[in-house]
Amino acid sequence: MSHTPRSSKCAAAVAEADQARQAIYKDFYLPAVCALDEAQLPFLVGGAYAFERLTGIERDLKDFDIFVRQADCQRVLDKLSAIGYQTEITFSHWLAKAICGQHYIDVIFNSGNGVAKVDDDWFRNAIVEHFLGVPIKLCPIEETIWSKAFVMERERYDGADVAHLLLACAKNIDWQRLLERFGAHWRLLLSHIILFGFAYPSERSQIPEWVVDELLHKLQSETDLPCSAERVCQGTLLSREQYLTDLEHWGYEDARLVPRGNLSKGQADQWTAAIGKNK
Repeated sequence: MSHTPRSSKCAAAVAEADQARQAIYKDFYLPAVCALDEAQLPFLVGGAYAFERLTGIERDLKDFDIFVRQADCQRVLDKLSAIGYQTEITFSHWLAKAICGQHYIDVIFNSGNGVAKVDDDWFRNAIVEHFLGVPIKLCPIEETIWSKAFVMERERYDGADVAHLLLACAKNIDWQRLLERFGAHWRLLLSHIILFGFAYPSERSQIPEWVVDELLHKLQSETDLPCSAERVCQGTLLSREQYLTDLEHWGYEDARLVPRGNLSKGQADQWTAAIGKNK
């Protein structure tokens, strides 16, 4: 049986989907990109668009993510409001939105756990790109890995994204900078590197040997030390829901909260109250 008719239909469907995607980009997101560019408001493009540019993996376009410094967020929202978007501060510690009908732009200035704050280093190391002919900058590979590494919810786990980023970009990663980004959370980076070797046993050499050696040395050194006397749960940095029992019934302290973390009790409570709702 010939497969040509099916192939033709598939090709047509792919072409139609690509046209629809381009239409959404052009009609809903390009005006925002152009407006911010013309106003000289600094922003970086992340999310599904940047992930596709970095890895080649296409996804359904649910939204468009831009990353800004918190100090610039209100000016960005004001500009988007001026060209017709409805805007809101969704969560005071990390996220705002610009809405146009069924489409929206996430304006991100931190991560939900308060760890991955957008700072000057994001912009200094950004990737120069173009969006439908307009010059833009993508979030750096290192910050993309860093922020995704913490996402381990029941409904969303970004470990596969981290693995695909390592697979596609390992040779271009500034590994020293990535280590510095993870800092005290180096165990998390080590866990993703170990999983990468499991997912891609033929590609494990893409991770520099010195990086693995340094992380394993940290692990061995820590193993030789006594455990901390403080009952702190860092699981809340990975999931806002799955470690609530530890906080509410087992007496662990929340690593997200100041002074250990960057969230106030009110911000953490607001983030918890939104569980099960759209972000």
